[in-house]
Amino acid sequence: MKRDNIREQLKLQIADRAHFRCEYCLLPDAVSFYNFHVDHIRSLKHGGASDISNLAYCCPDCNYCKGSDIGSVGTSGELVRFFNPRMDIWGEHFELINGLIVGKTAIGKVTEEILKFNEPDRLVFRRQLIQLNQYGE
Repeated sequence: MKRDNIREQLKLQIADRAHFRCEYCLLPDAVSFYNFHVDHIRSLKHGGASDISNLAYCCPDCNYCKGSDIGSVGTSGELVRFFNPRMDIWGEHFELINGLIVGKTAIGKVTEEILKFNEPDRLVFRRQLIQLNQYGE
């Protein structure tokens, strides 16, 4: 499949809209060793477009974990879509508890699990950022 190239001006617009933080885990790009990505919320493979309403600013960890997925199976056995930063409010689906990002809804829970928000290295780093007042909603 042909990769869709996002113009630099559009990338900057998307990053600015996200306040230069991952729209999934809220990691600020200024503290990352790696360049952030522009994520297709609904992947090209699933009919998504490279239009600003379908694009999110995303850290490499969240983007790699999400891939082209659009959801996962929830605890009830039903397909549950992922958190969508264009439609959803972060605080309605997640809460931050001692550095953990905890899903409060089915959407939050499947997103937390599949994007691996609370893997040990990510959790240690997030807690350090919180102590330095460099992380938060």
